Amino acid sequence: MIDRKSGQLIGSSRYHGYDPEHDEVEIGWAFLARSHWGGTYNAELERLMIRHAFQFVGTVTFLVGRDNVRSQRAVERIGGLLNGTRADGSGAESLLYRIDSHTSEAPQVLSPDFGGA
Repeated sequence: MIDRKSGQLIGSSRYHGYDPEHDEVEIGWAFLARSHWGGTYNAELERLMIRHAFQFVGTVTFLVGRDNVRSQRAVERIGGLLNGTRADGSGAESLLYRIDSHTSEAPQVLSPDFGGA
């Protein structure tokens, strides 16, 4: 992520764990400069990534650490629904959130006006 005003690199995210059998992909490992926390940057990035992913899969997942309350709330604000747990890439048990393209949350995420608030 690059801040258009300053041209400064402020964060990143990526896709992981594409699973054609379950028609899903994970979005994660998001990092955002502390100076940009609390704004619209992360929500906008996730909205763009979700919209792109929904062109190819029916479900987007997020794995969030049990103690990472800030990220849990952020995923919930964009429509993520808690769906149990799953081991992450390091083997740690993480909370599994899902957004399905056919649920009531999907239109909110796909809306151009979506701000994640």
